[in-house]
Amino acid sequence: MGIIMANLFITLDGVYQAPGGREEDTEGAFNFGGWQAPVSDDKSGAAIAEGIGRMDALLLGRKTYDIFAGYWPHQSGDIADTLNRVPKFVVSGSLADPAWAGTTVLPDAAAAGRIRDEYQQVHMFGSGVLIRSLLEAEVLDRLHLWLYPVALGQGKRLFDTGTLPATFRLAEPARSFPKGAVSLVYEPAGGVETQEMAAS
Repeated sequence: MGIIMANLFITLDGVYQAPGGREEDTEGAFNFGGWQAPVSDDKSGAAIAEGIGRMDALLLGRKTYDIFAGYWPHQSGDIADTLNRVPKFVVSGSLADPAWAGTTVLPDAAAAGRIRDEYQQVHMFGSGVLIRSLLEAEVLDRLHLWLYPVALGQGKRLFDTGTLPATFRLAEPARSFPKGAVSLVYEPAGGVETQEMAAS
């Protein structure tokens, strides 16, 4: 069985909205679209591209799917070639006729979990709402946070009020990059335990 890995570009204050461009996602009067590029560098870009090269299926939530489907079919290069070539899955209750070639619509997080039976590395990008649904359904295997040294004070956050309490363990060694970004790969490790901190 394969894995589902969520890749999320995220700020220090937990915002994942519109990292790639000013008009990518302006919902909620968000005006910091494109915050990722100024704190990116060649080494982090190469690491992201390397990860994309390993995927053999793409899974997205509806809003991120619409952003990707409006952009990547019109691009060229290794990343575009991979995203346009691999099978694509979108979880949606309203999308009936997806325009991006090779797309299958799935009804819910449980159905998304079953695509691990067919593919080795199912990657996600953005799709914060879907990430939370996959965690609740216990079908998300890896959470790859690309943490950038930026705080925005507004925007969509991955873990907001109502998040299901959970613990994670580091699944790969952390990696840092020249402009301060850090790559952190976690896997779910069960519920939250509490105890008192004792003096040593």
